Amino acid sequence: MTFSLILRDPESGEFGSAISSSSPAVAARCLNLADGIGAANSQNVTDPRLGAQLIDRLRAGDAAQEALDAVIAGADPETIEYRQLLVLDSAGGSAAFSGARALGTFGAETRENAVAGGNMLASLDVLDALVDTALTTSGRIEERLYAALRAALAAGGEEGPVHSAGISVVGEAGWRVTDLRVDWVDDDPIGELGRVLEEWLPQRDDYIHRGINPAVAPSYGVPGDE
Repeated sequence: MTFSLILRDPESGEFGSAISSSSPAVAARCLNLADGIGAANSQNVTDPRLGAQLIDRLRAGDAAQEALDAVIAGADPETIEYRQLLVLDSAGGSAAFSGARALGTFGAETRENAVAGGNMLASLDVLDALVDTALTTSGRIEERLYAALRAALAAGGEEGPVHSAGISVVGEAGWRVTDLRVDWVDDDPIGELGRVLEEWLPQRDDYIHRGINPAVAPSYGVPGDE
């Protein structure tokens, strides 16, 4: 029901994740990111606690594969077979797990600075499209993530239509500097996400400045904002 990607930008140190699914509000349940630490996605029959556990292991100093092994070892041996887990660490190391009871055509693709996974896929070509596009596209990390989603959709996406999508990014600010979601639309949530991203990106850094130093933040001309 889902395809997703985690990406690290080695130049900026930013981590980002992009996801789309036939299920509602997929980005709200599946994406976990921490400044300077890494990122993890928990998907398929999602247990959101597992993503948080992976981040905790990364924060404690585990590399991606070590974090994944520890979380799997500590999970219920029956329910873990329904899960897909993706993790990327601060050095760009990646790891992935797909339980035997993941849905439909499923799998994962691990590279340096990127990891993708999916289930109920039209084909495994979707995963190559996600990773290859993200690693070869120029621009800000959000633009690379969005291009990867579009490429995955063009490669076939899910077996059926998708209805939700999201992109999240962390850097050094202490919060998600981008956190955009389309929680449900009947048609083309990725296209709708692109329209939101186009509006957001030119303002992203201004909102970072607002959070850190509001005295020098720009005004947007709304009533009371001077």
